[in-house]
Amino acid sequence: MNFEQADALNEVIRAVGIRHRALSIAALAPFGIHPGHKLVLFELDTAGPRTQAQLAAATGFEPPTITLSVRQLEDAGLVARRPSPTDRRATLVELSDKGRTLLPELKAAWCRVAEQAIASFTAIPLDQLTDTLADLAASLDTSRDRAASDPFNEPVPALPRDIARSIRQRPNPVERS
Repeated sequence: MNFEQADALNEVIRAVGIRHRALSIAALAPFGIHPGHKLVLFELDTAGPRTQAQLAAATGFEPPTITLSVRQLEDAGLVARRPSPTDRRATLVELSDKGRTLLPELKAAWCRVAEQAIASFTAIPLDQLTDTLADLAASLDTSRDRAASDPFNEPVPALPRDIARSIRQRPNPVERS
């Protein structure tokens, strides 16, 4: 790959990230939440009550970020904290009634983000696009068997559990022939 190709590819990837984040922020703002909050709410919806450590592991956020997000969601009345019945040192975070009521609207907004993201995209079918982007995400994961001499071998935030699971099930695109 020459410099011009590399520069074009890197700029397109950067632009996609920036524009998707802006679209996500705008779609979620009417609910008083941001994309990180969405990850926490969807994790609680999928997996049920979780400790903050479990939420951090599932979302890829650092514990201090989860602490702040949970506090913000609790202040908004979307989650509640309660002591763990099995571990006196732990606190469980769970969806409140208000949080559960918000989920259908939140999921609909998230679908609209995805639909708008690909509205003018016709090059390949959706499932193939998803697979291609999952391959891209996997190839950007510097924690996957990179050589110790790789100067870019720095940790990156973990992907949310469902995305990470999907990517791990795919072969590394670099390893394909």
